[in-house]
Amino acid sequence: MHAARRATILLVAAVMMGGCGPTTTDTTGKAPPPATVDLTLASLPEIRDALADGSVTSEQLVQESLYRIAAFDAEGPALNAVITINDRALEEARALDAERSESGPRGPLHGIPVILKDNYDTADLPTTGGSAILAGSLPPDDAFVVRRLRDAGAVIIGKANMSEFALSYGWLGYSSVVGQTKNPHDLLRDPSGSSSGSAAAVAAGYATLATGTDTAGSVRGPATVCGVVGIKPTMGLVSRDGIIPASLSLDVAGPIARSVTGAAHMLEVMAAADPSDPATQTEERVDFDADAALEAGDLAGARLGVVRAFFGANADVDEVFDAALESLAGNGAELVEVELPEPLDNLWPVMGPVVDADFSVEFEAYLATLPEGAPQTVEDLIAAAESPEIADSETPLNPARIEGFRDAAASGGYDSEARTQSTEELMPDVRAELLAVLDGDELDALVFPTMPCPASPRHDAEDPRYVCDIDDPYRPCYMASTSGFPEITVPAGLTSHRLPVGLSFFGRPFSEARLVGLAYHFEQVTKARRPPSTTPSLEPGGER
Repeated sequence: MHAARRATILLVAAVMMGGCGPTTTDTTGKAPPPATVDLTLASLPEIRDALADGSVTSEQLVQESLYRIAAFDAEGPALNAVITINDRALEEARALDAERSESGPRGPLHGIPVILKDNYDTADLPTTGGSAILAGSLPPDDAFVVRRLRDAGAVIIGKANMSEFALSYGWLGYSSVVGQTKNPHDLLRDPSGSSSGSAAAVAAGYATLATGTDTAGSVRGPATVCGVVGIKPTMGLVSRDGIIPASLSLDVAGPIARSVTGAAHMLEVMAAADPSDPATQTEERVDFDADAALEAGDLAGARLGVVRAFFGANADVDEVFDAALESLAGNGAELVEVELPEPLDNLWPVMGPVVDADFSVEFEAYLATLPEGAPQTVEDLIAAAESPEIADSETPLNPARIEGFRDAAASGGYDSEARTQSTEELMPDVRAELLAVLDGDELDALVFPTMPCPASPRHDAEDPRYVCDIDDPYRPCYMASTSGFPEITVPAGLTSHRLPVGLSFFGRPFSEARLVGLAYHFEQVTKARRPPSTTPSLEPGGER
C-alpha cells in the first residue's frame, strides 16, 4: 500500500507540475514561474498581500505546495502526512486567479492552499477517517466547514493523514490507509494525534493552513509537538456537521496554522452557527472576529494563572515554560500561581466512558449517511479490520484500535450508566470548578505547557533520548476537552534536542478573542517558532 501510494503521489504531482499533461500550463502553453513566497516562512497576511499586489498567483502557491509534497512526503524524509492529493487543485487555483482579476477576492482565504484532515467530508475527494475500512469512501456532500472554506476562496490541495478514526490508542499519527506520519522536526518522533498529518503538513510548509479536530487534545497535541499554532475552540463555536464523529460530547473542529494570525483568520471562516449542529445554537455563543482579536492583543495588565500541576515530567519542557513565564511577566502580564483542585489534573476517568459510549452510537449514525456498500455497524468495522485484505496488508489496523471498537460495542451506548454520570454530573462539576479557578483570582486565562513532554518516539521506532515522567502526557489537554472551554497553543521554544514546546492559553467559554490576543502578543515578542530542518526551502522548480 505504501509503494502504491508513493507512486500515486509522485505521478499526480508530476502531472500537475507539468511533467505529463496540461494542468500546470497557462493559456500560452507555458508552465507558471515558481512562487515568490516561501511557504516555509511566510505568514498568511504576507501571502494575502502578495496575492493582492500580483507578485504571486494562487496557481504558483498551489504548485509550490505540490513541489513540497513531492519532495518531502513520499520521498526524502517520507513524512507520510498526506493521504490524498486534489488533482484539480491547480485548475481551481487558476479559476480563482481569473476571478480575482475580474471581480476581486471572494473572501479572506481567496487562493490560499488549505489541507483538510481526512475526517472532513468532501464530495469530490475520498474521506477515509484514516482507515482502510473506508478507503475510497465518497460522502454525498461537503462538511459545513468545508463549504465555508471553499466559499471564502480556499483551495483544498489534499487530505491529511490522521490517527485511525481520530483516536490513537498509542499509535500516534498511524492510519491503516498509509501508515505512520513522522514528525518533521525529528523523524524518529511522532507528530502526536490525531490531527497528525495536518500539523506535520503545516510545519513542513505544504500549506499555511490546515483543519483539525479535537476530542482529547487532537489539535493541541499535534500543533505543539510540530511547532505550529492550534486552536481548540469552545464547544458550539464551529459546526461538526459532516465531520466523522468520535464523541460529539467532546468533539470540536479547529484550525492549525503557522502563526496565530493564520489560525485566527481561519477560525473566523470556520466559525458559524449551523442548524445541523445544535451545539452551535446556544444563546451564549459569541461570533469570532479575527481582526478585533489580533488588534486587542496585549499582555500588559493581563492576569494569568500559572498551572504547575504538570511540572516535572521533562526538564527541558519545564525550562522552556519558565522562560515563557519570564517573557509574559516581562511584557506586563501579572502571573498568579494556581493550584488545581482534584480531579482537574487528570480527567481521563471522566472522559473515557463518554468516548466509548458516544462512538458506538454516533459513528453508526455517520455510516448510515454513506453510499450503499459502506459498513453499517461497529461490528462491521471489527469484521473489516480482521479481514485478510486489511489484517495481512502492509498497514493493518492498530490491534488496540480494534479493541477500542469492541469496548465501544460493549459500552451500552447512550444508555451507559458511566456515560450518564459523566455527562450529567461530572462534566458540569468540572466546568464549575474551572470557572471557580478563573473567577476566584479574576484571571484572563490559565497558562501551562500544552504537553509536559516533547514528541514521543514513533510506535515503530525507539529513541533513548526520550524522557517523560508522567503516566499520560495528554493530561493538560483534558481540561478543555471535558469542559468544552477554549484553548490555544503557540510555540514557546525548543528542547535541547531541538524539539518544539508549546504554551497554552486556556479561558472561559467563547473567550477566543482574548486568548488569541494574548497568544498573538506572546508570539510577536518571543518569535519562538522554528521551521523543521528536514523540510528546507526548495530552489525554484522544486529542486532541493
